[in-house]
Amino acid sequence: MVLILFRAQLFIGELRKLVEEGKIKYIGLSEASASTIRRAHAVHPITAVQLEWSLWTRDVEEEIIPTCRELGIGIVAYSPLGRGFFSSGPKLMENLAEGDFRKGLPRFQAENLEHNKKLYERATAIASRKGCTPSQLALAWVHHQGNDVCPIPGTTKIENLNQNIGALSVKLSAEDMAELESIASAGVKGERYGPEISTWQNSETPPLSTWKRT
Repeated sequence: MVLILFRAQLFIGELRKLVEEGKIKYIGLSEASASTIRRAHAVHPITAVQLEWSLWTRDVEEEIIPTCRELGIGIVAYSPLGRGFFSSGPKLMENLAEGDFRKGLPRFQAENLEHNKKLYERATAIASRKGCTPSQLALAWVHHQGNDVCPIPGTTKIENLNQNIGALSVKLSAEDMAELESIASAGVKGERYGPEISTWQNSETPPLSTWKRT
């Protein structure tokens, strides 16, 4: 199976030709807005949309998740552990290598981290009751969002991989989900990225009818 994840600016029509020629099998989008997803899906069925979704990144729930579900599009959730925040909490910053881009992310800056660590602390308390780690709890929360969601936590260590797999055994009741919802609804301080990085919020593809030849 081959899944091609392209940013929405590319012509879906050209990708459709590649599908028809048998050169690719599926088409996916990454960080696309709801309107872009609809327009792309009208040209050729979109198999999956990759987006950031976790206990501390919830902005996709208002329009993008409902749009994907309406159209029957799979959801690939990246950074389900909050860029590693739910693995170590604020201590994560002490272990980042020189040049790690997370050092520059707004949510990890001192003025925001003091607020955000409360989310980690409350998640840790729930994880302790459930007999799992905070990262397993955060990953289980994403798993429990539905069978159409596939989280893709990144890791470079075998022990972390095994821990991620262990999250599949963490069962969350309706009460657990409600408690986690109350924690997440408290909000995270700081944007996901700085202004130099585009997301679905600032990378809307204009309608083809508005394009002009140069």
